Amino acid sequence: MKKLLNTLYAMSEDIYLSLDGENAVANRDKQELARYPLHTLQSIVSFSYAGLSPALMGECAKRGIGVALCSPRGRFLVRVCGEINGNVLLRRTQYRAADDEAESCRIARCMIFGKLYNSRWSIERTKRDHALRVDIERLQASIDQIKALYPIVAEELSMESLRGSEGIGAKAYFDVFDSLILHQKDDFCFAMRSKRPPLDRVNAMLSFLYTIFTREYAAALESVGLDSYMGFYHSLRPGRESLACDLVEEGRCIVERFVLTLINLKIIKPEDFDVQVSGAVFLNDDGRKKVLSKWQEKKRTDMIHPYLKEKIPMGLLPYVQSMLLAKFVRGEIDEYPCYLVK
Repeated sequence: MKKLLNTLYAMSEDIYLSLDGENAVANRDKQELARYPLHTLQSIVSFSYAGLSPALMGECAKRGIGVALCSPRGRFLVRVCGEINGNVLLRRTQYRAADDEAESCRIARCMIFGKLYNSRWSIERTKRDHALRVDIERLQASIDQIKALYPIVAEELSMESLRGSEGIGAKAYFDVFDSLILHQKDDFCFAMRSKRPPLDRVNAMLSFLYTIFTREYAAALESVGLDSYMGFYHSLRPGRESLACDLVEEGRCIVERFVLTLINLKIIKPEDFDVQVSGAVFLNDDGRKKVLSKWQEKKRTDMIHPYLKEKIPMGLLPYVQSMLLAKFVRGEIDEYPCYLVK
């Protein structure tokens, strides 16, 4: 079991991270601002153009500390990793499964089932907790539509049909997502999912956190010996960690509920965003700091894993699911147990 440590986020555009002995040192204009012992770090995410020193990158690779470089707006650029973990037999089996559409579909339908189940749960939670403030009939119609897809997805044999079912479920979910926003409605309205670029504040947070969560899944997959770029559901594309994108599908509800919490508790506010002339909306420096600080707190909260029946910090979920997927690929368990919210 991988110990849950901390992620170091370099938020400012002019921060340069370097190595000094056993520490990562944050510098600005050649002046030391802070230092962080490497043994306390699980990963480093830099939103700075200055980046990291080669010496620090090398030491992180040696220690298995994940390093991800993003633009100041949160767009993923590159990930640095060291020697590949795991054995060649596991990856060989993974590649064979990925080349077999029937086997890929068998794995992918578990992930998509988890996504649909968790999306329905998210709507159910708002319907249950805020029955007097929401349109019950509208939410229930969406719930019924998603539930009707369960038996279809569970028996899917075609990847094309599976993608069609997922698209229907995603539309039913996002059609009512705006109803789950209970406060700051004027400032945080949601009409539809927009990605590149995000066109409203809600989409800006979703895209930013999806990127962060995908990086965490990619690091977890590499740690158990799987190739994060060889996916079963998402098509292969140069530079895209398709398997991490696969696993994130079932965990998207965590990000979405987290975004709703930030809005509904008024932790995040309109002044935490920048709106560009093109209409694109991004979190500004203060907004990213707020979101990432609360995300770190979220990762430390305990949850009962539905398959293991054990209490784990939420931040370990990517590692647990990656471990379970590796066990399935090796043939140690009969089915991949997707993450289902309890």
